[in-house]
Amino acid sequence: MLVVHVEVHVKPDCVEAFKQATRLNARLSLLELGVLHFDVLQQQDDLTRFVLVEIYRDAGAADAHKESAHYPVWRDLVAPMMVEPRQSVKLNKIFPDDSNW
Repeated sequence: MLVVHVEVHVKPDCVEAFKQATRLNARLSLLELGVLHFDVLQQQDDLTRFVLVEIYRDAGAADAHKESAHYPVWRDLVAPMMVEPRQSVKLNKIFPDDSNW
């Protein structure tokens, strides 16, 4: 299992467009066989900051996600909406164990 935590800082005038594009990307991502979970979260005290929590069956599923038809469309659409390039961290799940997924 691979968990990817992505932090995104969006320009204030692009927040709604980013949310719309990212909701669609998340919905389409959840249709991929290797995508187990895909959350889009908005920071409460700074509405221009978002966190994407993506959980994949394995690294191969994460690679397949980047090759999907919808991901490059989202990536290219939202890139100019960002204050700075998005940052991601890859994590290993420790608890609860994988049997709960």
